[in-house]
This record gives sequence, structure tokens and C-alpha cells, in this order.
Amino acid sequence: MLLLQRIPKLLRWIFSVIVIVLVTMSLSRLIIFYKFTPPGKGFSGSAFIMGFRYDARVASIIGLFMLLLCTIPQINPFKNLKAKHFWNILLPSIFITLVFVLTIDYYHFDYLHQRLNATVLNYLQDSGISLAMIWQSYPLLKISLAFLLILILVRFAFGALLANYQQHDSFYKRKGIFLYFISFLIFGIFTFGKIGQFPLRWSDAFTLSDNFKANLALNPFQSFISTLNFRNTSYNIKKVRAAYPLMAKYLGVNTPDSNTLNFERINSFTTTLNYNPNIILIICESFSAYKSSMYNNPLNTTPYFNKLTKNGVFFDRCFTPAYGTARGVWATITGIPDVESPKTASRNPNAVDQNTIINSFKNYTNFYFLGGSASWANIRGILTNNINNLNLYEQDDYSAKKIDIWGISDKNLFLESNKILKKQTNPFFAIIQTADNHRPYTIPAEDKATFKPIFYPSDSLKQFGFESNEEMNAFRYTDFCYQQFMETAQKETYFNNTIFVFVGDHGIRYNGTLNNFPKSWTEQGLTCEHVPLLFYAPGLIIPQRISNVCSQIDILPTIASLAKISYTNNTLGRNLFDTVTTIKLNNEKYAFIIDHDVKTIGLVSNKYYYLKNYKTGKEDFVSMTSNTPILINAETDQTKKQLQQLTDAYYETAKYLLLNNKKNFLK
Repeated sequence: MLLLQRIPKLLRWIFSVIVIVLVTMSLSRLIIFYKFTPPGKGFSGSAFIMGFRYDARVASIIGLFMLLLCTIPQINPFKNLKAKHFWNILLPSIFITLVFVLTIDYYHFDYLHQRLNATVLNYLQDSGISLAMIWQSYPLLKISLAFLLILILVRFAFGALLANYQQHDSFYKRKGIFLYFISFLIFGIFTFGKIGQFPLRWSDAFTLSDNFKANLALNPFQSFISTLNFRNTSYNIKKVRAAYPLMAKYLGVNTPDSNTLNFERINSFTTTLNYNPNIILIICESFSAYKSSMYNNPLNTTPYFNKLTKNGVFFDRCFTPAYGTARGVWATITGIPDVESPKTASRNPNAVDQNTIINSFKNYTNFYFLGGSASWANIRGILTNNINNLNLYEQDDYSAKKIDIWGISDKNLFLESNKILKKQTNPFFAIIQTADNHRPYTIPAEDKATFKPIFYPSDSLKQFGFESNEEMNAFRYTDFCYQQFMETAQKETYFNNTIFVFVGDHGIRYNGTLNNFPKSWTEQGLTCEHVPLLFYAPGLIIPQRISNVCSQIDILPTIASLAKISYTNNTLGRNLFDTVTTIKLNNEKYAFIIDHDVKTIGLVSNKYYYLKNYKTGKEDFVSMTSNTPILINAETDQTKKQLQQLTDAYYETAKYLLLNNKKNFLK
């Protein structure tokens, strides 16, 4: 006690505040650990130690701020007792802001399985929709009342703490100056965060080599501020030109020209079908592969879709280039990975003008159906600006009533779409975008008699990839909706002349262990992008299950080729049934993936996954087929080098094409 009394009471007060801040952030991390820890994962001391270092940075910045303010005598509460009024407002404000950010971080992790980062600002651009979804998903009134109670409590707690220290005796000033210097030095060291040339960065958390541990360690203030540096995407023309020969060969460019950066591939068909098949492309919300029956999930959530795959061409290793619905829609429509960060490409005014292969379907009537509003993420601009003569149907265009923020139910979306499509006399290209497999996981009362929710224990749910029975039943409900649509469509005259295509807009990250997948799929976050892809057209294509890697960006070239529609391709997508180009590339196909949250780019092949952090340069090279580490030899070194070169080339080219895939590129 005597030792503590020798420390100036100003420093004791500041350190007491810092301890409160550290304890609060540590409790937040413990809550996330106990709430979200995957099955089979134990307590991670390394994650909590790393987390404490991040928390100490934030606390030390607060300590430095307090120490510097107190150099002003009028604000120093131990030189001017009236200054307590200032601190009794400031400290509770800082603390409630801290709790507010930690709360947002908790729900952000609950929603996306990622700690809070700058991509959350994307939701502000659709604030009305985002707030409505939050209102319908979370108990905002209870949370608001809890914040009010916390504010009242911390106001009195911090007030009492300061009043207590103000009553302590003064201290010998000469020794106090030395302790102030030591305190300032300690704050500075913890703010820097590590010994070395560079400070502690958010990317250091990923040295833990485990995605869940890394996310557990991160501090939301650190990750949010760090990711603000990646808000804009541009391209380096020198890097694009250097990458061009490799990309032109990979894509099979007809007439390579590194001067004009020509990516055109002209695809003409000498023979055509006797009819023009209709196209119905269904973009399925959060259709995560590992959660479905096609990959032997024991909960058997999608038995009907699993049956469909037996009668179509099913690509079971399809990947989206990025996570997120807006990015998935972008990649599907444009054939270019959305490498814009942290905003989506659909929100970039410079990228709104895009060529799409849909316009090669001459004399087709084009439709886009979604249950909600197309104002979200500027999707309306991308669709209406680039798809010729588009008939866009939104929530107010249907007779069915809205059920939540996402508009009408998926079942009614399918049935309303069918009412319109069955009246068409010309061939049509229709896109249907679902939304019910999304918070707040609404299942309409009108369907509960037919669709019966089922319930599993929480440990079983988490073991097989679900956070709650609500999420699992929403996933089952999508399968119910597919069945309702297909059984209805089978009764229509257009059915036998239609190519149906189903693809997920993105997957969902899983941090546990999946029995049917190598650990690389979870540890490297591939579950975020792994989705089913099905081409269903009985009588037109022979059913088969294909395990070659493919990408969401390959969908439109493949559809056009199946329909024998001549098209010019200026994007990164390829026809999945093109054997000529594939043979030239040693029968290998790849899928490019960018993770905007952890700042990685990579390439998936049938055997390997190469990825690297495009900020730090840290690389990973893992097996896609087993848990056995890759043997280091001349062959694997050469493969890794090839994937690294193609990954960089793909990334630079995607950034370029994002702004140079104009509708007027055709000569």
C-alpha cells in the first residue's frame, strides 16, 4: 500500500481507468470465445495474449490522451477540482463508445464470422435497408435500455473513482516527474505494440495460423482503423501489361495485343439449336455448399435440390470470387471478380458501365426478379444501365405482400416470376435473386402448414455448420422454395425449352472441422466462397457431376455456349464445357478468390490452394484434397510459382477490367 501511495494520484487514477478499459475488452473477447468457439476447439492462450496486446494499444492511447490533457492545469482535476465536471462527462462518453463498438463487433461477428472492420461502412450506403434488417433481427429496444443503464452506472462509477483519488494526499513532485516520464514511455511502448521496425498490426493476428484464433485475437478498433486504408481500388498499367501475356494465354485470347490490352474472345457457332432455349438463372442467397445435402451434411437440409443435381450437370467445386451478395451478383453479371475494397464495385460510379454477355442473347426478353428493392448496393444502376431492355421486378410490382425487410417470400417470388414468364411468347433470359436465407430468417405463416420447421440441439447445429435452428430452417426453406418453383414450372409450356441455372451468391465461413472436407477449406476460409452450381435442362444436357474447379464468373459464357449463342467475351470468365482451351492448359482450371476482410488473394486449382496477403506478402500453399502437408520438391515448387504468378496476373487484370469492360468495347 505504501508503494502505491508513492505513485502520484493522477497516475493512479489514469491507470485505474486503463484497467477498467482492459477488463471490459477482455470480457468482450471471452464472450465471443464462449459464444462462437467452433466444436472441438479449446481455449487458446496465444489468441488471448495477442488480443491483450491489441487491447493494450487502445488502452494506452486512452492513457496518453488523458495524460496529455492533464498537462493543462485548468483540465487537471488534481489542480483544479472543478475540472471533475469535464472528466465526468468525457470518461463516461469514452466508455459508452467503447461498449457500443464492442457490441457492434459482437453482432458483426455473429452475422459475418469476422471482427468489425471498415467494410461495415458499406451498410451506411443502404442505411434504411440495413437499419430495418437490424431492427427485425435484434432486440434493439432492450439493447438501447441496456446502454442507458450502463451510461448511468459508469457516470457514477467514474465520478466516484475520481472523487476518491482527489481526496488522497499530494506527493513529492521531483520523484513524480520521473514516474510521469516512465508512464509516458510505457504508454508509448504498448501503443507501438511490439519490438521491431514496424508496429503491431491487425495482420499479425493471422500469424496464429487459425482463422478463428486470429479473429478472436483482433480488437475491433484496431481492425476497423487499419482497414480504412483499403477504401479505393485502382490499377497499375505497368503491372497489367506485364501480366497480359500470361492472362491472354490462360483465357485463350484470339488475337493477343499487349499494346491495346485486348482480351476479346469471339465465340461463334457454325451450328445452332433448332430453337432458342429460355434461360432462368437463379442466384441463391447464402447457398453455402457444406450446409447442403449434396455434400453429405447429416442434417439433410436440401433433399430436393440434391435430387435435382442427379438430373443435371452439377459442378461441386464452384467458388465465388468474393464474399457478399453484391459482389456475387456483380461477378455473375459482369464476369469480373469484384476487387473493389472495402466498398463494392456496384457502388463505384466509375465502374457502373459494364458489358455483359446477357446482351448477346438477341431477340430475347430480359427479366430480373427480386423480392425486395433494387436500390440496395446500387444494384439497380448496374442492372438497368447494362442489361438491354431489362424488365426489372421488385417488391412493389407483385401482388404478394412483404414479409420483412427483404420483401416478399422466396416462394412467392418464384410463383410471381412464373406468372410473368409463362405468358412470354418470345425466348427470355430471366434472373431470379432469392433472399430468405438471410437474417431475420423469416418463414411465412402461410407456409408453416406445408413446410414444417424442425429442431436440433445446439451442439448438433454447430457441429454441422449452423448457429441456430432459425438459420437451419431458413436454409431448409430455400430448398422448399426451389421445389415449389420447379414443380410449378414443370406444368408450364416453357419448361422443356428452358435451361435452369442455380448458383449461390456466396458461402458462409465455418471455423470448425468439417468431416467431408480437408482442413484447408475451413482454415483458409474457402467455405466463404464454396457454392453449388447446377445446370439443369433435361433433354438438352447429359446429367453428370463434375469436380473440376470453376468460378461464378464462368456462368454466363457457359450459358451462352450451351444455348449456342454467339458472343464476344471481354472478361475473365470461361466456358466450362470448352475442352479446346482446357487441353492447351494441361486440363487445368482455376478459381480466383479475394477475401476483402483478411486482405488475401489466391487461386484454387483441383489439387492446391495458393493465397497470399496482398498487404504483408505472407503466403500459404495448401492441399485441396487432403490434410497432408505438401511435400517440398521441384515439382511442387514449380506449381506454387505458377499459381503465384497467375494469382498476381489475375488480380492486376481484374482491377484493370473493373474499369475497362465498357459496353462500347465492341468494334
